[in-house]
Amino acid sequence: MQDDDFSLFQAELRGVKPLRHDRADTGKPKPDRKQFNTLRQAATVSQGEIKVDGLSDQFVIDVGAEDPLYWAANGMQEGQMRKLKLGQIPFDGSLDLHGMSVEKARDTLWEFLAEATKLEIRCVRVTHGKAVRMDGRKPMIKSHVNTWLRQHPQVLGFSSCLAKHGGTGAVYIILKRTMMDGRDE
Repeated sequence: MQDDDFSLFQAELRGVKPLRHDRADTGKPKPDRKQFNTLRQAATVSQGEIKVDGLSDQFVIDVGAEDPLYWAANGMQEGQMRKLKLGQIPFDGSLDLHGMSVEKARDTLWEFLAEATKLEIRCVRVTHGKAVRMDGRKPMIKSHVNTWLRQHPQVLGFSSCLAKHGGTGAVYIILKRTMMDGRDE
């Protein structure tokens, strides 16, 4: 550097205190693999109580992290499902199941869909995540959500979201509407 440049540089740094440590902050520490796997396995084990909500875990349809989800009940109009897939039906409620155990996700999803039905909401979004797993197995919550939604009596169809709404880590769900008292349609 020339003397002019060096003096300008020093003038700009006047009042700046040097850092006391020479280590970079690398973010939060990585989880202990053994503890992580133990917690993951515990999340899949049933707590022994039998749920009578119509959602079965007897046969779970395994899906990959990047697999798009799509299902329509018999009689569901193709045009409506096309609009749902393209994100053209606005969703009025949203639920995030990230980090939940399978049992907690099941209960939360059931309650959320019951509330949406009670409020006559037509379309909702559920974020299940992709859970790309190190052991190569399929994502648990995504696979269970895919199975449960096919069994739920109020679900007419579902489709993976557009990228801006979560992509293959979330689904749009179109629900049946039960006519409220006093409403004539």
